[in-house]
Amino acid sequence: MINFTLPSLGADMDKGKLVQWKVAPGDVVKRGQIVAVIETSKAAVEVEIWNDGIVNALLVEPGETVPVGTTLATLLAPGEAPGEKTGDVSRRTAPVSQTAPVTSKDEVKGEAKPSPAVLAPDGSAAPPSARRRVSPAARKHAEDAGIAIASLTGTGPDDAVTLEDVERAIANQKAQGQSKTNVTADEIVTRLATPTEPSSEMRKAIAAAMSRSKREIPHYYLSETVTMKKAQRWLAITNERRTITDRILMATLQLKAVALAVKQFPDMNGFYVDGAFKAGEGIHLGVAISLRQGGLIAPAIHDVADKTLDQIMRDLMDLVKRTRAGMLRSSELMNPTITVTNLGEQGVETVHGVIYPPQVALVGFGRVSERPWVENGGLFAMPVMTATLAADHRVSDGHRGGLFLAAIRDWLQRPEEL
Repeated sequence: MINFTLPSLGADMDKGKLVQWKVAPGDVVKRGQIVAVIETSKAAVEVEIWNDGIVNALLVEPGETVPVGTTLATLLAPGEAPGEKTGDVSRRTAPVSQTAPVTSKDEVKGEAKPSPAVLAPDGSAAPPSARRRVSPAARKHAEDAGIAIASLTGTGPDDAVTLEDVERAIANQKAQGQSKTNVTADEIVTRLATPTEPSSEMRKAIAAAMSRSKREIPHYYLSETVTMKKAQRWLAITNERRTITDRILMATLQLKAVALAVKQFPDMNGFYVDGAFKAGEGIHLGVAISLRQGGLIAPAIHDVADKTLDQIMRDLMDLVKRTRAGMLRSSELMNPTITVTNLGEQGVETVHGVIYPPQVALVGFGRVSERPWVENGGLFAMPVMTATLAADHRVSDGHRGGLFLAAIRDWLQRPEEL
C-alpha cells in the first residue's frame, strides 16, 4: 500500500485545502498525473502523483483543510491486491518524504482541523447550499475572462464550479466571437501584474518565508554591471526574422545565462537542509512572478540549461499565463533549485533579493539603461544592466559568488551561444 500525502509546495506552506479530486477509487494512475487540486495561501495548485498504481481510497473530502504530510489517499502498487477494505482505511499524517521531495523536516505540522461551518445570517448552521462552492483557480480564471460565476453551471462535488466549467464557458464565448481573454505575448510577460489589495493570507505566507530566510540564512550580496550591447543587437537581428508571437524577450537570454553559469558553479544550485548542502538534481529556475492581487510566487521552469531559447520562451509564457490564472502544478512549486527575479520592466535599476529557503542563491536583474562607459580609452554611451546575487554564506563565499556573477556576465556577451 502506498500513501499519497499532501506535499509541501514551498517553505511558506504548512497546510492546504483540498479543492477537487480528479481521480476516483479504482482509477489507474501514472507518475506525474494530476490527481487533485490543492488551495494554498498563494494559489490553487494541480498536484501530481509520485507513483504508478491504482487508487484504493480517498481519505480527505473536498473542502477540508489539512496539514502538510496528511495522507490524502492510498494507492495499490501495480499488481498488488487490496489488503484492507476502503472503508477501514483511516486518515493519518505521514512523513512527506514517502511520496514527494520536501524542503525541510520541520514542515510537517500537527493534526488536521475540521473546516469551519458556514453560518446562516441568524447564526445557525447553514445548509450546504447556503454558499456556492467555487475553486479559487476557477474564480480567478473567471474573473480574468470577465465571466460571472453566477452564470456558470458547476459540475464538481456539491455542484462546485471547477476550472473545466470556466474553460467550457470561455470556449462557448470564443465560438460566438465574444471572448474577452485575448492577451498578447508581450502583455503576458511585461505587464505581469498591477498589484491591488493583496490577500492577507498571502502576505502572511510571504512574511513567514522571508522572515525565516533572514533569520536562518547568512546572506551575502554582490553586484555586477553588465554591458548589454551585444545581447540587444543579437536579439534585434534575431527578432527581425520572426513574427511578433515568435519573438524572444531579453528575459529568456538572462534565464539561459543563469542556467549555464549554474552548470559551472553547482554550489549555487540546491538546498541547505539538515545542516548540509544538497545539490539540485537538475537546473530548475524559479521565476519570481508578481500577481494581480498583490504578492508574488516563484514557480520553476525545469531543466533550463538543456533547452533552446525558443523552448525557454514558450515555457516562460506558459508559466506566467498559468500563474496569473491560478493553474500551477505541484512540480513547479516543489523543486526550484535557484530563483531569478527581474524587476527591470518596473524601472528598477538594482534588486537585492531575499533567498527563498531552503535554496541557497537568488539572482536579480535590473533595467537596461544607457550609461557612460569607458572602453579602450574611449567614452561611450553604453546599454548596461546591474546583475545581483544573494547567496548563502554557509555554502559559498564572496569569491565563488563573484566568479558566478562573472560567468553570467560572460554568457550575456555571447548571446549566439546561448
